[in-house]
Amino acid sequence: MESEALLSVRELRIAFDGVEAVRGLSFDIRPREVLAIVGESGAGKSLTVRALLGMLPRGAATSGTISPDLSAHRGRRISLVPQDALSALSPVHPVGDQLAAAVRSVTRVSRKEARARAVAALDGVGIPDAARRARAYPHEYSGGMRQRAVIAMATVNEPDIVVADEPTTALDEDHRDQVLELLAEQREAVGAALVLVTHDMDVVGGHADRVLVMYAGRLTELGPANEVLTRPRAPYTAGLLASLPRNATPGRRLPALRGTPPAPGTPAPGCAFAPRCPLAAGPCHTAEPEPREAAGRLVACHRWEELPHPAHDLFLQEPQPA
Repeated sequence: MESEALLSVRELRIAFDGVEAVRGLSFDIRPREVLAIVGESGAGKSLTVRALLGMLPRGAATSGTISPDLSAHRGRRISLVPQDALSALSPVHPVGDQLAAAVRSVTRVSRKEARARAVAALDGVGIPDAARRARAYPHEYSGGMRQRAVIAMATVNEPDIVVADEPTTALDEDHRDQVLELLAEQREAVGAALVLVTHDMDVVGGHADRVLVMYAGRLTELGPANEVLTRPRAPYTAGLLASLPRNATPGRRLPALRGTPPAPGTPAPGCAFAPRCPLAAGPCHTAEPEPREAAGRLVACHRWEELPHPAHDLFLQEPQPA
């Protein structure tokens, strides 16, 4: 029996000046799970999670439901690990003071108690000599220490949901794995669910329970991470996986997704992925597929049953003409 959802998103739409960037997206976040949201740049991943946090840019028009609405409880029930740790910290206040302020923003405790919690949070994420480092300013921290500090800030109030928006961007593989392991440790320590936003499919394996694949503002595939990664049902998911260097066959050209995603507001008349899809034919060019149950997951594809396994060779060929 599946756990009751911590948060449910239904038919979420986000538009700017009438142009939809997220189009009818529905999914749940379950207690203590790690849900990875993946897709190329422009898929709508960051906009989606910022809607959960109540942090959409000015001018965004939204419809659909997010239940419960946790945006008024940001920092307490839902929190953010931002992409850029340096800009997330104030340069003019010691790091410990910033964590203590985060504690006092949601809990009525003394300054002394808030300070103690801040030091404990820094110690918990592996900052050496945390009591002394709490008095230091962000510019006195290394990049890795700043990343640890923002994770401490996101988890210091033991939220129900932690959102990590591209936390491993521009990191090498070793530092990427360290950040992911730290996020896993802190999520487990506070009993939170983690929403991990990334464009890197390599991040998903071994770190996520479920994966939501987005394309052109819509759900393409949603299911258990190990199943989606080993037997994708949507051609877009298969193309992302085929393009990973670790899936390369020695002596053969690395498969690649040709073309680029459509600009918001300009998707194809049918499936938005059809112009890049090697299986596209018939209804793919005329009717947008709706997510439906397929092989134990949700898939938005007219021809998912015809996707071969493995599908790497499909992406060595040119897409079929409309």
